[in-house]
Amino acid sequence: MDVKEALKILKRGAVDLISEAELEKKLTSGKTLKIKLGADPTSADLHLGHSVVLSKLRAFQDLGHTAVLVIGDFTAAIGDPSGRDSTRPLLSREDILKNAKTYTEQAFKVLDPAKTEVAFNSKWLDPFISTKEILATLSKVTVAQVLERDDFKNRLKAGAPITLLEVMYSLFQGQDSVALKADVELGGTDQIFNLLVGRQLQKNNGLEPQVVLTMPLLVGTDGVKKMSKSYGNYIAINDTAQEMFGKIMSISDELMLQYYELLTLEDLAAVKAKHPMQAKKDLARILVSRFHTEEAAKEGLEQFEKVFSKKENPDDMPTLKPEEGAVLSAIIIQAGAAKSKNEARRLIDQGAVKLDGQRLPSDGPVNYTDGAVMQIGKRHFVKLIK
Repeated sequence: MDVKEALKILKRGAVDLISEAELEKKLTSGKTLKIKLGADPTSADLHLGHSVVLSKLRAFQDLGHTAVLVIGDFTAAIGDPSGRDSTRPLLSREDILKNAKTYTEQAFKVLDPAKTEVAFNSKWLDPFISTKEILATLSKVTVAQVLERDDFKNRLKAGAPITLLEVMYSLFQGQDSVALKADVELGGTDQIFNLLVGRQLQKNNGLEPQVVLTMPLLVGTDGVKKMSKSYGNYIAINDTAQEMFGKIMSISDELMLQYYELLTLEDLAAVKAKHPMQAKKDLARILVSRFHTEEAAKEGLEQFEKVFSKKENPDDMPTLKPEEGAVLSAIIIQAGAAKSKNEARRLIDQGAVKLDGQRLPSDGPVNYTDGAVMQIGKRHFVKLIK
């Protein structure tokens, strides 16, 4: 592929590229580049927001380069402060390794395993902190530089604590780039400081500095906040095919275009020429096929059209036998559609709970016939049995 065309693919949707000239030089060198992406396994589940940088990493792989997925088993014990307004809780070694296993399994739904190296950063950081080398590294980064970070400045203004471990986090991440001799490092826009530290540390160690490429943080299904489990606006990579299809169909037309740009290589002009509903169905098909199968995507479309276009109930509803005397909010929680009474009652107040097509306007005991269908929200159906 022509280098100009390759650059066009790699720059698509990117925010920071430091620098384009350096990246072009590396691409024309004939060398198989090491493209680094670091991930602290602080959670077991990934969502489509994580897949933005994974998709960009896959684009480098498709151009013949090697992805180096750095599992931060050392740095996860510290907690990345990027974009945070508080200190992350420390994780146990057991939890870190358990999360790392599921992380790599999900990442390989996007990445090509044959062109991926998985590295645990404790391999070089454990010995690094026990030698005088760390002192030399610390002497080259000033406190003023570290405190220029937006997240640290915001926390200082709010009087929130910043631990010394967090201050050192960017140095440890930067040392990953030194140890691996990374050619390019990817990350979200909230990672720009850490990535630039890695670039500087490589220079300090006489290495050719890595190119830094950042991607925007994907907006969640609410169309407002970044995708996050804590906001409840996420589409998990491990969602069932039907859940994923339905959630994608729920996003706005404007947000759909951002998803196309950041998660696919589809021609945006061609997408805009389609009817928005058809474009959204195509997006759902592409993403469900990627994380599941083409057959699952086809079934997801059929179920969506059956439920939302033809106003019919889905075929594979789970059954639920409510506990004796259970009120509506308790049934909603038992059905797995809410995690707390407050969340369940919000759904009721929003008119999002129906029994055999009739809205249930208030919390309280539920009278139902055997086999009645309860719909909670747009996508959650359950058959009640006696």
